[in-house]
Amino acid sequence: MTQDSFAIAIVQRDDHSVPVVVGTGQALSEIITAAHAVPIGDVFTALALSGLDRETLAPLLIYCGEQRCVTDNASCPGCRRRTQSDQIDTFDDFVARHNSITSSDGRARLTGSGGRDLVVPSLEQLTKSWAGEEIWFYARRVLRKLRHGIRNTQGKRPEGSLQGPTPAIILVEPQLADNIGMVGRAMANFGLNELRLVAPRDGWPNEKARIAASGATYIIDDARWYPDFNSALADCSYVVATTARQRDLAKPVLTPEQAVAELRKRIAAGQQCGIIFGRERNGLETHEVANADAIVMAPVDKTFASLNLAQSVLLLAYEWMKQSGQGSLGRVTTYETPKVAGPNSRGFEAATKGEMLGFFEHLEAELTAKGFFTPPEKRPIVVQNIRSMFTRSEPTQQEVRTLRGIVKALVHGKGPGRREQ
Repeated sequence: MTQDSFAIAIVQRDDHSVPVVVGTGQALSEIITAAHAVPIGDVFTALALSGLDRETLAPLLIYCGEQRCVTDNASCPGCRRRTQSDQIDTFDDFVARHNSITSSDGRARLTGSGGRDLVVPSLEQLTKSWAGEEIWFYARRVLRKLRHGIRNTQGKRPEGSLQGPTPAIILVEPQLADNIGMVGRAMANFGLNELRLVAPRDGWPNEKARIAASGATYIIDDARWYPDFNSALADCSYVVATTARQRDLAKPVLTPEQAVAELRKRIAAGQQCGIIFGRERNGLETHEVANADAIVMAPVDKTFASLNLAQSVLLLAYEWMKQSGQGSLGRVTTYETPKVAGPNSRGFEAATKGEMLGFFEHLEAELTAKGFFTPPEKRPIVVQNIRSMFTRSEPTQQEVRTLRGIVKALVHGKGPGRREQ
């Protein structure tokens, strides 16, 4: 098979226009799903298509990743684009398109008004997958790995940013993809890089999460999906659970500061650690908290203790960065350097006492000439107040020169105002 044979043709199948890879008979979604399901090094072996290599696979991935099928008015089976184009907005709409939907063991059956029969592993699984998968998201992920290789398990961050092992952020059954994206952004802000998702409600991957991550897409792209709570924790030696509700459990209760200190100590000793966050609606169940080694509770207003998911992660992530001592006050670019806490003189030298005294003498002389110090017996205390006020501001040399220029302009005028005198 030659490189040219991997072109995409639009073929009519079952009342749908389908992007098909010429020479294979396969819908484009089948090839991309198969490529996504295996490590990038095993892709070409798994697909077993003669002549398929990095150069010939890339155009297929680009077609799907850029959703060029929209322009071609086509869609693949199993893709969410198909569900959207068929205007299937709810699970009831999906069922109505079929004559019957039966579980593989024959114990459950749904009926609709359509003309097709469908057999599924279970109806429970169908309720999570009926909307289809975001195949274009898979295509982008495979293309990125094809071009840039596989990131290490700690996540490859932008050049120059912090590296090293961090605790895994474990989200249990998150409900909104936007929240997952905002969690990814919070993690990137403060140097965390491993995100684990336990059965997210809206499926995974999800393009909304990448959009909400606002540039922290490497966190989202490398997030790992787990079918259940236990599997997400299986390789961890120490985990803490975050909660705002009181729990009747004999476990240590830690502040974020204490929790991060313990996590840092254990990670430095080579342990895999994690921080567990619950569902947006009701947080973690008590039986889930029972599996944690400690509970984390932040000091909050007792009458309004609940934080949203991204806020909760941000709070722990900030503490992680603070204790690392590696954070930067503000961004650092080619033209920007980190700020230092405290007064910012913008590169100007602090005014000397001689310069300050010269300014005071200048100001006081002009105020005396204008009759400001009345009655005269109050002059000493007023002078003290003026000098204390300006000294407290710790002006720079440049600022003292500016102040003296202001006094001079007020007395003698400047520009047109001076010429009129």
